[in-house]
Amino acid sequence: MMKALRFHGQKDIRLEDIEIPTCGKGQVKVKPAYVGICGTDLHEYLGGANIIPTTPHPITGENLPLTLGHEFSGVVEEVGSDVDDIRIGERVVVQPIIYDGACGACKDGFINCCDKNGFVGLSGWGGGLSEHIVIPRQSVYTIPESVSMEVGALVEPLAVAWHAVNRSPFKKGDSVLILGGGPIGLAVVQSLVARGAENIILAEVAPRRREFAKQFGAHHVIDPLKDDIVAKVLEICDGRGVNVAFDAAGVQAGLDKAILAVRPRGTLVNIAVWEKPISFNPNDLTFRERNYMGCATYVQGDFEDVINAIASGRLNPERMITRKIKMDEIEEHGFKALIENKDSHVKILVEVSP
Repeated sequence: MMKALRFHGQKDIRLEDIEIPTCGKGQVKVKPAYVGICGTDLHEYLGGANIIPTTPHPITGENLPLTLGHEFSGVVEEVGSDVDDIRIGERVVVQPIIYDGACGACKDGFINCCDKNGFVGLSGWGGGLSEHIVIPRQSVYTIPESVSMEVGALVEPLAVAWHAVNRSPFKKGDSVLILGGGPIGLAVVQSLVARGAENIILAEVAPRRREFAKQFGAHHVIDPLKDDIVAKVLEICDGRGVNVAFDAAGVQAGLDKAILAVRPRGTLVNIAVWEKPISFNPNDLTFRERNYMGCATYVQGDFEDVINAIASGRLNPERMITRKIKMDEIEEHGFKALIENKDSHVKILVEVSP
């Protein structure tokens, strides 16, 4: 038997003993080391099940209770009989998207848009918050010795940001606005710095998160409770607005301002997952030929790019880690800390087997 943190329902997570999974063909068995607590985990805890299936998932066939944890690093413990390109003892990170490989999106290479998609740690196949996990070989990426296991657990959220910048029309010399200074917003800052961005503006209400943004390379920070975002952006950008904006906050008032802060033919990229439908005036797009686009997680290649950027020193995300806790502290010092005192934290890591 092994320990695993399982989601049973709203505000009902339990550290339980469950069976150790068996490694089969095409699979890799991993011993998780560090696991990041994600905003999605918090949304499920507070109001779920939302993403976590209550009826059998179309690919995994599983439903709650399910093991949590989709941002994690670990060590290979066992490989399937037909797996010969990764060795026991190698240090790895896990790309958690579950996809069918057969739908139109998958055939086009957009596994993040799979018609039946899910996530390890949310939809079945185990999760990082367990002592052992078995996943498909293609979901496992090795990391070099220069990348710590703690930083390895940050690859997943960094890949979300890296992919968003890839999807956007950003080019060096562009001015950029980011809404939200949480883990994804700060990861966007770092991804832009790594691409040579020279005018990054971040809007965030929490003072400590604005400080984090400065530390990671934002050139300007705005407190939207005190300053008008549109006016400040126009002042910084010589009256023209930004070329690209990223919404990592998912707040109606922020969206309203961000659209107006984008210059003609500029682009607003939505990364945020919204809790309810929103409204906006399409004329604000049409009459300035602005673009509004969605961006979901990552595709094949993004994890490798982030790992290489960390290994080369282009990304230095260690300061995102604001606390490390044990498995039996998750609810009180992890989930509740991020809910009740989120302004003081960026990323809390759970030590499963460091």
